[in-house]
Amino acid sequence: MTVTAPSPGPSAAPAITPTLRAQVRRRRAWIVIAVVLVLGALVLLVVQGGMRAPGPALGADNPAPAGSKALVEVLRAQGVTVTEAATIDEALAGARAGSTVFLFDELGILGEERLDELSAAADRLVIAQPGFAALERLAPGVRLAGLASGPIDDVACDLRPARRADALSDGQRLLTVDDAAAASGWTGCFRDGDLGYALVSGPGASGGEVALVAATTAFTNEHVDEAGNAALALGLLGASDELVWYLPSPTDADEAAAPTIADLTPGWVTPVMVLAIAVAIVAGVWRGRRFGPLVVEQLPVQVPAGETSEGRARLYARSAARTHALDQLRIGAIERIAALLRLPRPAEVATVAEAAASATGRDAASVARLLLSDSPAHDREFVDLAADLDALEQDVRRSIRPDPDDPTRPTGRRP
Repeated sequence: MTVTAPSPGPSAAPAITPTLRAQVRRRRAWIVIAVVLVLGALVLLVVQGGMRAPGPALGADNPAPAGSKALVEVLRAQGVTVTEAATIDEALAGARAGSTVFLFDELGILGEERLDELSAAADRLVIAQPGFAALERLAPGVRLAGLASGPIDDVACDLRPARRADALSDGQRLLTVDDAAAASGWTGCFRDGDLGYALVSGPGASGGEVALVAATTAFTNEHVDEAGNAALALGLLGASDELVWYLPSPTDADEAAAPTIADLTPGWVTPVMVLAIAVAIVAGVWRGRRFGPLVVEQLPVQVPAGETSEGRARLYARSAARTHALDQLRIGAIERIAALLRLPRPAEVATVAEAAASATGRDAASVARLLLSDSPAHDREFVDLAADLDALEQDVRRSIRPDPDDPTRPTGRRP
């Protein structure tokens, strides 16, 4: 007698849920890029932190290249009392007391009223790198003229500090003096050909002296020892025994004179915005109108339902969404079981579970857990639950439509 070996059952489906190692290996290129970016950012922060000045530009106690601590220490060594003014009120108090006032308003914080008050109170006012607003208010007719072509050795004036300096280093900025300003008493020093002057001096609002130094080069630690920079700075700032060193802060801004958004917005912005809105509305009406009823178009490509299901299953497996995939399997099984048992479409799952248990002779609680509550912890349990759902559906199908070759099938006609 020949015994036929039973055919091996279907092998267990391999788990394709990506492990942590697989996910790291798959995304290692992005991980390497992220690590490089993080390290680059850290290096940049360290470099910037090392390069950043420990204080403000032209700060009296700032030893960095852009600071002015070297100049201030030399002035103090020569007997000049240097006082740092933290507010406009302190600067005005020092100016009224006869001190020379050094002003560096890098951000253009001071408004017209503040500038007028400072000019009226100071007998000697030295302004480093004046802005457009300061020139318009304090020295009408003196205007910005860009950068110098190189070092300047043409003094071109009789101002004593300029004569002592004799020359200035490279990196100077220039100012121009028109005829009206010249007639008002403004004089330029250190001429760079016909381009302009590195220093312009003239009368203040109260009859005092105002010196406008176009660049900060003569006051910085980095360049103060070049050419005649130090002589010019010491001559301008050491004219009196008292010096007020004033760098305005945002708290010194005049709130009433601060421009609003409407003041800062160019005049062409409003009509352009209105035109853009109108164009958007017209384009929406034009492209959004319906030319007739919608029609169904037969596409030249058809995607079989099986491929769609397989693709969705692969997505579920790749994202380890076992619960979501099992829910889809349960929904399909419940719908097919309800149809086999002739249950109404809105029947509840509990009703379907009880009917399936009654038809197959299974325990109602186990059927309910299979259709509702069992949750897979890993791929093996997911495969087992899917097989159990299929087995339950087959049992329901056999109970409704018995196999004609089954010897236990009852014979005869129904009464």
